[in-house]
Amino acid sequence: MRALLVVNPKATTTSGRTRDVLTHALRSDLKLEVAHTEYRGHAGDLARRAATDGTVDLVVALGGDGTVNEVVNGLLAHGPSERVPRLAVVPGGSTNVFARALGLPNDPVEATGALLDALEHGRERAISLGKAMSEGMPDRWFTFTAGLGFDAGVVGRVEEQRKAGRKSTHALYINQALRHYITEREHRKFGPISLEMNGHEPLPGLVMTIVSNTSPWTFLGNRPVVPSPSASFDADLDVFGITRMTAFGTARTVRQILRSHTPANGPAETPGPRGKHVVSYHDVRHFTLVSQEPAPFQVDGDHLGDRSRVSFTGVRRALRVIV
Repeated sequence: MRALLVVNPKATTTSGRTRDVLTHALRSDLKLEVAHTEYRGHAGDLARRAATDGTVDLVVALGGDGTVNEVVNGLLAHGPSERVPRLAVVPGGSTNVFARALGLPNDPVEATGALLDALEHGRERAISLGKAMSEGMPDRWFTFTAGLGFDAGVVGRVEEQRKAGRKSTHALYINQALRHYITEREHRKFGPISLEMNGHEPLPGLVMTIVSNTSPWTFLGNRPVVPSPSASFDADLDVFGITRMTAFGTARTVRQILRSHTPANGPAETPGPRGKHVVSYHDVRHFTLVSQEPAPFQVDGDHLGDRSRVSFTGVRRALRVIV
């Protein structure tokens, strides 16, 4: 099988030596070309070229969720089709939500072993993806989450800290979430975001909206964060929102999110978050989030600036993944 390995040399949990070992292991079973990313968006450019040229059957992303998202957007630059190369993932970031949601080990060496075993036995899966569309922005595919409002604001704050030299850690996210909660006093009570869906009256007043393509939405260490337990790679998109963030209500919702579990077969082991100010929808194909003022927007943990209107579509069987 002809394969392209896209390596993010700045991946936070893999050393140069580890990446060399992984590359050698993959070369034992694949006709492998290796490319190291050199700038933001480079992984997408490499994957787009591979999909357009038809020179490879498989693209392997070695890096975190940002690298995976770029590769996915490159592969699907012209939309899903049978000609698009398959995707494989070797986790190398700090959280690796997508790889873990696929059931892959979080350790890159173990994940490489699982990948080689999947290739040997021909295991692959067609998964759904989400697509976000906003004026002035290219359509953006996402693998596990998108958000408009409070959560995206936290992502933006973390990115600013990382640019200043801070290392991406779970403690950093928690710290910035608390700081954002303290500074966003006005929007905690009167959210500017409305949810629009066909067949429903617009739902205004949302402070935070999390769009999930799978579950968990993210992790705190080994603890899954589950706002939408039924979200699945086999369905369309789930939407979770909060209309008011009081101290007591938010603490209760956070506890519920950390207690929820993603179902393996059948209903969730525990229900998702519930409460007076919590809204949730499962398996939605099309919807739009509209903000009265530009609000922070993120996909797969990548902050994309402020947006006033973003439309979302769930696309089933959009990409084939080696698992």
